[in-house]
Amino acid sequence: MAAYEKAMQGEKVQIGRSKSVPGTIGALIASYYQTPDFIGLSPSTQRVYRNILERFRKDHGDKRVAKLEKRHIQKIMAERSDTPSSANRLLRMLHTLMVHAIDLGWRPDDPTVTVKKLRAKTTGFTTWEEEHIAAFLNYHQPGTRAHTALMLLLYTGQRRSDLVRMGPANVKDGFISIVQQKTGQPVDIPILPELQAVLDSLPKTETFLVSDRAADDGRALTPESFTNWFRDMVKDVTVERDGKRKRALPDGLSAHGLRKAVCRRMAEAGLTPHQIMSISGHKTLSEVTRYTVAASRKMLAQQAAEALGRIGREEGSSSPTVKPLG
Repeated sequence: MAAYEKAMQGEKVQIGRSKSVPGTIGALIASYYQTPDFIGLSPSTQRVYRNILERFRKDHGDKRVAKLEKRHIQKIMAERSDTPSSANRLLRMLHTLMVHAIDLGWRPDDPTVTVKKLRAKTTGFTTWEEEHIAAFLNYHQPGTRAHTALMLLLYTGQRRSDLVRMGPANVKDGFISIVQQKTGQPVDIPILPELQAVLDSLPKTETFLVSDRAADDGRALTPESFTNWFRDMVKDVTVERDGKRKRALPDGLSAHGLRKAVCRRMAEAGLTPHQIMSISGHKTLSEVTRYTVAASRKMLAQQAAEALGRIGREEGSSSPTVKPLG
């Protein structure tokens, strides 16, 4: 109640400060939450950072910032060797915390600088292949929420955080226009006939995708609830084999994997990185390259060979005739 009164009077309340001992990891995390760097992050990124930091604070919040050494961080990383991507994300967050500690004068150096990242054994989210997409659409027929979700993902290429916010208000003059929540990047996506047919069949709600729980009364899905629900929809896809219903799709297919599939499709169609970026909203070429690495090398090689053949024929037609000797 005291904190509430201070907030009502305009006094900034530092979250977590009251339960943290000055100079500890817990106090440092509480202080970081008040920095412009953290406050300026998108709400979704803030949630990700908080999840990482709060788990770390639970285990190490009472320890002194000044006594944290490289060997301690290496031990923490080694304990997470089974999940290298998660360990590397924690290392990045610890680096951010140590930079903040230096700014506060709590320590003179950053012990994370020379700590090596763990080698990840994964390429990230699995990219959907065409047979996966076909199996999903064959099982989840038009008119179902699962079919609508996949069509939105497939024909917009957006993240879950933007997908759940899309609605009729985002549609104008044949485009879906939205400012991406994660990056603040505005994107304008032409609505292809396949997606337009789906949108025309939807009831008039604030967002295209709404909760089917009676208690929610047609509210928009949260990014987290959408992810969990869509994962279940993937698991539901089955086919008849040997007189039994069996799962038709492999583990690991996610909504974000469809975003990668959209980028793959565009790369295979011969679009330039900048054309792909206009739809995906990526800001750098390196990000696009990472997402389009799943483009069919066989198809791209065939396109390259055909281009070389055309060049060869054009060059041959303009070359002077060489007469044989003798």
